[in-house]
Amino acid sequence: MGTLGILLSLVLLMYLAYRGISVLLLAPLLALFAVLMSGEAAMLLPTYTQVFMKAMGGYVIQFFPLFLLGALFGKLMDDSGSARAIAHAIVEKVGSQRAILAIVLACGILTYGGVSLFVVAFAVYPIGAALFREAGIPKRLIPAAIALGSFTFTMTALPGTPAIQNAIPSPFFGTDAFAAPGLGLIGGLIMFGLGTWWLSAQAKKLMAAGEGYGHHSGEPDSEPADAPRPGFWIALLPILVVIGLNFVMAKQVLPSIDTSYLAKPEFGGLQDARSLIGIWSIIVALSASIMLLVVLHWTRWANLMKTVNEGSFGSMLPILNTATEVGYGTVIASLAGFVVIRDLVLGIAPGNPLISEAVAVNVLAGITGSASGGMSIALKTLGAEYLAMANAAGISPELLHRIATMASGCMDSLPHNGAVISLLSICRLTHRESYGFIAMNTVVFPLVALVVVITLGTLFGSF
Repeated sequence: MGTLGILLSLVLLMYLAYRGISVLLLAPLLALFAVLMSGEAAMLLPTYTQVFMKAMGGYVIQFFPLFLLGALFGKLMDDSGSARAIAHAIVEKVGSQRAILAIVLACGILTYGGVSLFVVAFAVYPIGAALFREAGIPKRLIPAAIALGSFTFTMTALPGTPAIQNAIPSPFFGTDAFAAPGLGLIGGLIMFGLGTWWLSAQAKKLMAAGEGYGHHSGEPDSEPADAPRPGFWIALLPILVVIGLNFVMAKQVLPSIDTSYLAKPEFGGLQDARSLIGIWSIIVALSASIMLLVVLHWTRWANLMKTVNEGSFGSMLPILNTATEVGYGTVIASLAGFVVIRDLVLGIAPGNPLISEAVAVNVLAGITGSASGGMSIALKTLGAEYLAMANAAGISPELLHRIATMASGCMDSLPHNGAVISLLSICRLTHRESYGFIAMNTVVFPLVALVVVITLGTLFGSF
């Protein structure tokens, strides 16, 4: 009954989240439902306060700076006109005849530089709509182009990306954002190459069948030609600082600092800083870029206080949603019925923890509809086992890091995923019109890339 209760709880979480009910409410209720189904009714309140809330709070403590700084950086890039400047420059360089490639590249550069995917969608969609309309490309391909540039290779594969998905494995494996850079680049190129080729082929196929951009109500207003925007290199500079400073801090500066003080009780009694350096480096990089943005565009801010406040408040809902899912997963992992599920997952390819890890992260990311939430649950419950298995098999922790991150970005993009729902809302399209194209780019091709990376990692190790 305990295992059945867990499975029923997971199905309800996925279904009700898809129906639009907030996970802030669903996660604790369905976690306690699983406890009740396990025959532990007397443990409901202790489980809520001592397990669920403790895990939820722990996640906020650990990752809140990244959510806060990422949201603030994205808002500053948006309000300064930098995001639009970069998108316009790429479109002009690539050419409007390559509208799909231009939109994918614009989204990729912005998200790789740390701009929130939601900010990117709002900033790039009007440009994409104008380009697709001019080229006669069906509008229903726009969400897939934005998703390819925002939800895939820059989120999970490219080394050094400041996306939260690339930071979560660091505390578990003692790695940083540049883990397994060669394999990450290969995986990223596969997603980018397959995605742009397939979308372009679909556009030609639909246009040959007589489908054009179409007539749609509520189209975004075109940006005035004389709308003030910074120059391309000024707009790009903060993004370059994020990437470059992140690398320098993670590989050179922070590892050379004496962190013996971490062994003191007030710092958690850590023996070394390897589990923290990955997060510290991203914090420093984003903080420096935020300050640079403020200075570079000092005369451009209409209301800097409003921008800062809105950016800060914009981090609240994403981190609380993810943290509640982590609390849910911690409760599930504490139940006796979870042992059956854990042993089943660990039993997949027992000689290769990479496959088992990829399956576990994919399944949990798909169920929760969240890459960061699913990966956090998987690593919190099974991360220690995977690290021990990898050490015994001579597998680098960096490889575990990259596989976990890439696996989180596959099945997470099922129809109930919050980012997918938001993107379709921004583009004023429905699941029926566009989700099939999104799924190919955010589920199928990332799975192909993941299989290739696992194969190469198994044969040649981390590189």
